[in-house]
Amino acid sequence: MTQPKSHSLAFIALLIGNLALAGGPFLVRQAGVGPVAAGFWRLALALPFLWAIASAFKQPVHFPRRKLTIAVAIAAFFFAADLASWHAGILLTKLGNATLFGNISSFFFAAWGLWLARRLPSPVQAMALGLAAAGCGLLMWGSAELSAANLRGDLLAMFAGLLYTGYLIIVERTRGQLQPLPLLFLASLFGALFLLPAALAADERIFPTDWTGLFALALCSQVIGQGLLVYALGHLPPLVVGVAMLTQPALSSLLGWIYYGEAFTPRDWIGAAMIVIALVLVRLKQKGEPVLHEPAVAPS
Repeated sequence: MTQPKSHSLAFIALLIGNLALAGGPFLVRQAGVGPVAAGFWRLALALPFLWAIASAFKQPVHFPRRKLTIAVAIAAFFFAADLASWHAGILLTKLGNATLFGNISSFFFAAWGLWLARRLPSPVQAMALGLAAAGCGLLMWGSAELSAANLRGDLLAMFAGLLYTGYLIIVERTRGQLQPLPLLFLASLFGALFLLPAALAADERIFPTDWTGLFALALCSQVIGQGLLVYALGHLPPLVVGVAMLTQPALSSLLGWIYYGEAFTPRDWIGAAMIVIALVLVRLKQKGEPVLHEPAVAPS
């Protein structure tokens, strides 16, 4: 009875985590500061909450040995660059597009796993990559017709997915040497230290007139979203995680339609459907094949 109960709790955590992350793009637009500054506050404001949660779960935050600390700092640099690029893209394209393109790290990470294993993709994996490429093409085609700014936003969100892959690769190489909550805290700390000078150098607005949006962003995306997904990834199979990711672009698109009138055309929906199907396929374990490296921390 213990395992089914654990899986049920993990599935609930997965759904809540995905819903929390889906609101991230909307909250970035409500932050009242620049995109890089929003990334800084997302990480900085989450730190005391992550510290308290890590202590409650008996995973005390500490600096590991020097080599591992440097690895976490490099991973945090990729994470910080991912947030800066993604947040900038959110301001230039549809919320649904930003969420979908921000999650393409699944494909880049899978490709890295195949390269590491020195093997070609299976038919299902090849189909997933083909669907993802075609879906991205349809979405970008629609964005380009709207404006050049929308296309730049799509490209920035996709670049963020590539940067997040670098973060995942470094985390995967160090997994098992540091518990997940201390890792999340340290990555958030180092990431905040990278983002603050970048926001200042970009001459962005740093302090908002209303802190509600920033606190909501930190709690929803970094504490609840990342925290619950870190927990769920240790208890659920890749297929379940992949299917649950469908909630993110769906909710983001709904918020974009309600608040900004960002209606999806039939072509957009076809492109989005192709990407989310690919997200599921790329996480499937094929018979007789090893599971591709699973992210230790969920997508941003």
